[in-house]
Amino acid sequence: MFGGTTVEVTNTDAEGRLVLADALAASAADSPDILIDVATLTGAQIVALGPLVGGVMSNDDGLREAVVDAGRRAGEAMWPMPLPAELRKGLESAVADLANLPADSRGGGMLTGGLFLQEFVPDGVRWAHLDIAGPAFNESAPHGYTPKGGTGAATRTLVQLAQDMADGRL
Repeated sequence: MFGGTTVEVTNTDAEGRLVLADALAASAADSPDILIDVATLTGAQIVALGPLVGGVMSNDDGLREAVVDAGRRAGEAMWPMPLPAELRKGLESAVADLANLPADSRGGGMLTGGLFLQEFVPDGVRWAHLDIAGPAFNESAPHGYTPKGGTGAATRTLVQLAQDMADGRL
């Protein structure tokens, strides 16, 4: 991986997190104050929160709450999710620095996806991950601002966060 971390690929269907992890690690070159990524990372997000609500994980409680609040004000449902340290041991590998999925990946898949990504966030950077696997594509009738098909999920939240930064709220 970018930066030298080795990863055992235990499931090739979890390839997106490898690309995103490299981007997070590479962001260190830009010395960001805040780092926010958005991805349709896990099917587990849909199991946990359904098709309308995105999950927000963060290494900073204040930033996680700011993202959830920005989503609410922008008309996009986001729900705060934890990054339980106890689940991190599932990413341990005998042949690499970590595995891309836990050996027993039956539960907490969205959370372990977030824990995997957190490993690549530059030290000291406030980071939030938005898992939008459910809200990214609407298979039902249009509702509110949401069309049928691709929704652009999290776009309004990101615009609201940019405005919040400009206004000194973040």
